[in-house]
Amino acid sequence: MSNVAIAVALALAVCRSAIAAETAKVVVTPRADLKWTESGIPGVSAAVVEGDMGKGPSRFYLKYAAGFVAPIHHHSPDHYVTTLVGNLVLVVDGKEHRLPAGSYFAFTGKAKHAARCEGSEACVMFIDARGAWDVVPDSKPDAKQ
Repeated sequence: MSNVAIAVALALAVCRSAIAAETAKVVVTPRADLKWTESGIPGVSAAVVEGDMGKGPSRFYLKYAAGFVAPIHHHSPDHYVTTLVGNLVLVVDGKEHRLPAGSYFAFTGKAKHAARCEGSEACVMFIDARGAWDVVPDSKPDAKQ
C-alpha cells in the first residue's frame, strides 16, 4: 500500500472517530425511574425510554395485564421485541408461539397477529419501534387467528 493510501485511510479513520464522538448519545433509565402510562387500551400500559411513540421511532416497555388478550391487529412500523417478564403467546397465521421471558420476535411489513398474556403475572416486553407506534385492528378477522 502506498504512503498516500495509508495517509488517506488514517485521515478517514480520524474523521470517523471525531464524527462518532460528536454524535455519541447515552440513555440510562433505572427501573425506578420508568414512568408507566395507560395506553388507552384497558390492560395495557407503556413506559417510554427514548423517542415519542406517537411521532416517530421510539424504544419503550409495554406491559400487558395478566390474562390480557389482544385480538388480531398490526402495527405500522417495523418493530423488534424482547420479552422480559411473563408468558406471552403470539398467534401468527394460525400458529401459536409461546414466548417466555428472554424470548425475541420481530414484525415487519405490518404483519397481522394476535397476542395474549397467560398465567398469573403481567407480561412485560421491550420494544424498538422504527416509526410512530399504532395499533390497527384487523377489519376482517381471519378465523385462523
